[in-house]
Amino acid sequence: MSYITDFEKALEIGRPPNISSLFPNSRALLVSGKVIDRAMLAKGKAMTMAANGRNFLVIRGALQAAQRARAALIIEIARSEGGATSYCATNYWNMARKVDALCNELGITVPVAIHADHYGIKSTDDLPFARREIPSLFDAGITSIAVDASHMPDDDNLLASIDLNRFIPSWAGYETEVGEIKGKLGLSTKDEALFIIQGLNGHDIFPDWIALNNGTTHGIEASSQGIQVDLTAEIHGALTDYGVSGAQHGTSGNNSDRLRAIASGTRTTKANVATALQMISWGLEVNDFGNAILDDDGEFIKVPGQGMSEELWSEMKAYAVEQGLSGGAYKNLNIVFENKIMGQPKDIRDRMAGRVENFVYTLLVEVFNAADTARFAVNAILEAGSYDLGPKTGRVESPEDWTEEKIRSRAQELDTDKGPAGDFDD
Repeated sequence: MSYITDFEKALEIGRPPNISSLFPNSRALLVSGKVIDRAMLAKGKAMTMAANGRNFLVIRGALQAAQRARAALIIEIARSEGGATSYCATNYWNMARKVDALCNELGITVPVAIHADHYGIKSTDDLPFARREIPSLFDAGITSIAVDASHMPDDDNLLASIDLNRFIPSWAGYETEVGEIKGKLGLSTKDEALFIIQGLNGHDIFPDWIALNNGTTHGIEASSQGIQVDLTAEIHGALTDYGVSGAQHGTSGNNSDRLRAIASGTRTTKANVATALQMISWGLEVNDFGNAILDDDGEFIKVPGQGMSEELWSEMKAYAVEQGLSGGAYKNLNIVFENKIMGQPKDIRDRMAGRVENFVYTLLVEVFNAADTARFAVNAILEAGSYDLGPKTGRVESPEDWTEEKIRSRAQELDTDKGPAGDFDD
């Protein structure tokens, strides 16, 4: 059968209940994150982009690239970017609507998951609010979530994840995290990862992905440390019996060879790209792997005739100076200037999205090995006969070994180095 015939069948059965309810007449195949993970595993040695939709034109460009590459895709935003207090116009509650509208406008026929990245829990005091807020995300069309309590000690991380799991639909994609992203400091260990995954398993919670601190930072990559491929492979190997894939954070700024090694040499199926897409859409000069290039004064370099208009860029720079923003803090310009970006002439908006499209397409096809994974995603839906693919594995751990008392005791025995304390950004 043809892909289009299979797509039509998947459209009937593959959209989760929240998506079908929100968009009853849509032809966008918005799916659980589980579907995307299974597609990458089915192809093998493949990961797709979790494109961070900080602005509308980034989402547009990423979707166009995925369609060209025939690749299953994830569109995401983090809580710091698109939560209740945010610096982006895209947020947890409008992201699905933006993606659905664009898929219908552009005739997108590849499966796309809508991921709430880094739903951060910084302390146990955050739990009551999270219990109220998380259901609203799924009401708004989220199909996948990362509960990130990695800022807390391992026992609190695990217990918070167990607590909040009851508010996440069983069909949804689910990501957990161990080791706060701190670059070369506080690297995750095999024992930490096993502790989290085994403890969740003992409570019948089966994550699709685990994110590690494996050497990267969020934002502009400022060192040559980058992703530690061997460490990642070692930890993924230790988790084999639990069926969990890897989610690679801090991708922006890592060179293509290192990203190819992550795709081919580890169990990673999801690679987050955020800052690079923002900079590329704006028209800033970047190197081959998306890291912004700075001039001798440490300032960003605008490429004439690319990205936004020179007039708008000048206005953004002046505002940044006025607000005392520099470097990675330019991210805070997103929500302030979204409407002015969208108010530019069509040819400028198109070149902004087009620059993102070309960058994303190259990564999907030449680096991530994600080309043609849309078919694997559709096949996964048809084989399951449902939007709900279920877990990749069953319970291995005994619940009696993972009571709160035993979790606290086990955590004390872990040999870990969390690195320095501080407000490390999501």
